[in-house]
Amino acid sequence: MPNTLLSLINSTHYRWSETCIYCRMKEELLNLESPWPIVKEKIKEANIDITDEDLDYTPGKELELFDRLSAKTSMTHDELRSWIESLSANKGKAS
Repeated sequence: MPNTLLSLINSTHYRWSETCIYCRMKEELLNLESPWPIVKEKIKEANIDITDEDLDYTPGKELELFDRLSAKTSMTHDELRSWIESLSANKGKAS
């Protein structure tokens, strides 16, 4: 049975590397507890300068979302991921 690219990477990859595309993709994934439309509204409540176009999001394309939001908020990708995930976990209003 042929190995998939992912299993090949997993079997030969021993440590995190900034240059490893697989590591960067894995690091950037969003873990949302609420549906994206709800999270999107919370983001807009917290920052009125962010538009619907800025919040255009397709799972697997987090880097594009983070790049747009980073330009508007001056937050790093890690800060944005943490903030968005915290908004997703918070069932109330954005904070």
